[in-house]
Amino acid sequence: MSGPDAARETTVPGEGGARPRLPHRPGKVVGIGLNYRAHAGDLDAALPVNAPVSFFKAEHTWIGDGEPIAVPDGVGRVTAEAELGLVIGRPCREVTEGNALDHVSGACAVLDQTAEEELLKNPRYLSFTKNYATFFAFGPRIMPISDVLARTGDLSRISVSTVLNGTVQRQDTVAGMLIPPARLIAFLSHVMPLEPGDVISTGTPGAVPIKPGDEVAAVLDGIMTLRNPVVRGGRGRPAE
Repeated sequence: MSGPDAARETTVPGEGGARPRLPHRPGKVVGIGLNYRAHAGDLDAALPVNAPVSFFKAEHTWIGDGEPIAVPDGVGRVTAEAELGLVIGRPCREVTEGNALDHVSGACAVLDQTAEEELLKNPRYLSFTKNYATFFAFGPRIMPISDVLARTGDLSRISVSTVLNGTVQRQDTVAGMLIPPARLIAFLSHVMPLEPGDVISTGTPGAVPIKPGDEVAAVLDGIMTLRNPVVRGGRGRPAE
């Protein structure tokens, strides 16, 4: 089997050698920030109005289910955020909100990590604080969107939970998004071409601080659970 629904061996460069497996190899990963009203309120951040807060997650950040998230030394607090990931299934360019989801082939769980203490120093640090090695876990598989909808009836009903050491820390449904999935995909498709296999990480209901020895999970209720242990990583960026 080929395409975004196929599981295949993928290597990701980084400290400690190749990462053994991802559910698939995206062309690109686009992350969305501040997309749940409650989470943006936690951060006392201005809410997105017409355009989403967005960023890219580079290939060296990608890990799969069960692989360790490495917290770098010297960067202060690191957080993990559970999210719904949507996988593009066919070329998507300048689509409407009404047909955007027709271009989605599947869904997965995501854990998006941030060097939050660094980010709070300056919001323009968003790119590098999101891109330390192992800072984007996704999987454990790609569920076809038809199966997701058969279980939920509608994406808005999916419950997304950030879980730390077995305890739910933050939870909301996709209905709590400021910019819902179809609108996100339509917007992004007018900015850049979205290609089969690309992953859109749609935002989190809430982040949780993580440290070595923890286990963090992203739970899409009734769909799948992604779990990753947390370990100590290498050195962060040089001190100022």
